[in-house]
Amino acid sequence: MRNAALPLRPAARLTPPMIGRAATLALYDELSLSPKPGLVTLIDCGSHDDMDAHTFMRSLFSLRRYFVQIAEAGAGGADFAVLERLGIAAEARMLAATGGINTHRGAIFMLGLLCAAAGAALREQDGPLHPSGLRDALRRHWGHALARRSQRTSALPGGIAARRHGLRSASEEAALAFPVLFETALPALNDALARDLTPRQARVDTLFHIIAVLDDSNLAHRGGLAGLRDAQGAAQAFLDRGGVAQTDGLQQAQAIADDFVRRRLSPGGAADTLAAACWIHRVCPAP
Repeated sequence: MRNAALPLRPAARLTPPMIGRAATLALYDELSLSPKPGLVTLIDCGSHDDMDAHTFMRSLFSLRRYFVQIAEAGAGGADFAVLERLGIAAEARMLAATGGINTHRGAIFMLGLLCAAAGAALREQDGPLHPSGLRDALRRHWGHALARRSQRTSALPGGIAARRHGLRSASEEAALAFPVLFETALPALNDALARDLTPRQARVDTLFHIIAVLDDSNLAHRGGLAGLRDAQGAAQAFLDRGGVAQTDGLQQAQAIADDFVRRRLSPGGAADTLAAACWIHRVCPAP
């Protein structure tokens, strides 16, 4: 994982192995970042008693082949049922690697779909991959299937919380081709880097942009609707003050992180979205 936290821009035409490797590195980008409100980092467990960085690393390595496989499936024109089977198998490997702990279920779904979309887009076009092309490929190839999937009743804690509180679930976010990722997270990351923030600062700022707007079912599951809204408000207030670019921006972010831990809040959906934005930065040319 040496140099994994540095942005990686493709210098040659992407292949499924390159797409998959970028996904693994993007998950490490997210894990290695700190401060992160309530989330596991390399140096603390956030709001979690059952997992740490070692758990995440075991999970991450168990998923390396999956991201390549699903990119290959996308490049081969696979239907949604094939992608779903690959995801189910990947989740089983993750749980086996972590002793039954859910570390990356959301990333298996979100990053897996994006890797498949990247494979499909590369098959259909010459030249570099662009975010708009990724989103378009996702919609064209699996949009209808994702819309049908979003109507299923989820038995997972996050899905139950989303339904109880009238939130947009992760499945519904996917059916809309990930609007928070493409319309909030990616522009925030691009803007932060354009302002010459360091990669670490840019990712912290982007995470707060995501938390401020995402219907994060993990937050709703842990803290109810009040917990979700409080977390969104804290993130937006931080951004309104200037975000990480403030003189003490990282210290303020750490104080918010400490408060999330005290309240046992953990924005897992935001973490997945940040990892996806980092992945796009690894596979698409600079804007």
